[in-house]
Amino acid sequence: MSDAASEIARLRAELAAQTARAQAAERDLVQARALASCTEAMVKELKLEIAKLRRDKYGISSERRARLIDQLELQLEDLEATATEDALAAEQAAQDKTSTVRAFTRRKPVRKPFPDHLPRERVVVEAPTNCTCCGSDRIVKMGEDITETLEVIPRQWKVIQTVREKVTCRTCEKISQPPAPFHVIPRGWAGPSLIAMVAFDKYGQHQPLNRQSERIAREGIDLSLSTLADLIGHACVALTPIHELIERHVLEGARLHGDDTTVPLLARGGTKTARLWTYVRDDRPWGGRAPPAALFKFSRDRQMIHPNKHLAGWQGVLQADAYSGYNDLYLDDRSPGPARSALCWSHARRKFFELADIAGNVRKNKPAHDVSPVALEAVKRIDAIFDVERDINGVDAAARLAVRQDRCRPMVEELRTWLLEERARLSKHNSVAKAIDYMMPPKSDRWDAFTAFLEDGRICLTNNAAERALRGIALGRKSWLFAGSERGGERAAFMYTLIVSCKTNDIDPQAWMADVLARLPDITVSRLPELLPWNWKAEQKAVKAA
Repeated sequence: MSDAASEIARLRAELAAQTARAQAAERDLVQARALASCTEAMVKELKLEIAKLRRDKYGISSERRARLIDQLELQLEDLEATATEDALAAEQAAQDKTSTVRAFTRRKPVRKPFPDHLPRERVVVEAPTNCTCCGSDRIVKMGEDITETLEVIPRQWKVIQTVREKVTCRTCEKISQPPAPFHVIPRGWAGPSLIAMVAFDKYGQHQPLNRQSERIAREGIDLSLSTLADLIGHACVALTPIHELIERHVLEGARLHGDDTTVPLLARGGTKTARLWTYVRDDRPWGGRAPPAALFKFSRDRQMIHPNKHLAGWQGVLQADAYSGYNDLYLDDRSPGPARSALCWSHARRKFFELADIAGNVRKNKPAHDVSPVALEAVKRIDAIFDVERDINGVDAAARLAVRQDRCRPMVEELRTWLLEERARLSKHNSVAKAIDYMMPPKSDRWDAFTAFLEDGRICLTNNAAERALRGIALGRKSWLFAGSERGGERAAFMYTLIVSCKTNDIDPQAWMADVLARLPDITVSRLPELLPWNWKAEQKAVKAA
């Protein structure tokens, strides 16, 4: 029996040892997984930082670089979450007292201080009334440690009751009552903040009204789709005077950026391709004092009649792409006079860049080395001109013109000579030849429009201001899918004019819209300019300073 007992004891000891080794191996695996996850997240974070630093240094000259940053940020979200889960699992394993797990330091994201304007709620953990060591009650406060936790309170709904008291005169028995206040919409059932929220969520956050209605219903409020649409209609009517002032301000500019983008329009049997046009006034690159603003227009197609109608009566410099629909604006017999064409170097560079994009070839399953040396050299030469432009951004027009004459003109003339020499060696069907012909088509003076910036310090090298104005629409198309009607497209152009004009002036569009809707019923026509985004911003700053 003793031999059997000793054998059982030995087997139990071996089993316990095996179990301990298995547990230790499992803890080591958890630790290794956590370390690998954290390392991978760190690598992605460093790549993202490098990409952003390159963008800050060289500018957003590469469409691929912007896509790369977006992709890295999305990957970093998942990796950070995975690293957190694995790190917590490793910490749990490290707390096991049966073994010691090697610790490691994870590089955690740096948290910025919470904004000062947020209200603070103090939750005090009561200190002991007696000493935990000797039990004495002679306790004196010597300081405190504060841990801040960011919390969110779901938006609150409330009903505002406007009470107008009735009074009667005991002498003449006349009944008196103060007049009802003016409201944004009849009977005032919806407040300005609610209207602004619905309008901005639809056009600024690209949330269709049916989704908004479902979300509001989950919060206990029944607002149907038709009810929300009614609010949008009221908002457009109320904000029409402000829209007219912005349109007048934009068309008073001597230099405008113009561009357009596609908008699916619901039609019988499917959708048709409509257009949203934008005209942006932005004088900041040459130190102009006029505030920036954007004007949007809608059309069912892309015929040249539309820009002629939008800019009827306007004369100045139009910075745009080489779309032929603008050509009537440049005619000598145009009334009130011909507009001057200034073409975008970003569009020209992009055609060469696509032929020199190694990563783009890889994505298209093309050989990485299949890159045009002529296109690559063209990109380098154009980038050198962009480098000069970055140095003079925000400088007054006269200084910009002087620098361009001294530094840019020689590079532009050398580029033209080199492109003509290379074009003579290529067939007309060659892709590089087509990129060169975009800048210098035969029997055309398009090159004069590309080099207009060498004669006027106000002209920009690119049309990026208009492309930035259209960026939100391009992102929102995936959410709202199409415009329901021509009136709906015009309404969208109306609201985009207000929202993008706010954004170009660094203003929260929803806050501006809510305040303007609240003040419009009581303001006189002569004071309407006070509600323009840039004047409203100055007023808000003055109020805060006071």
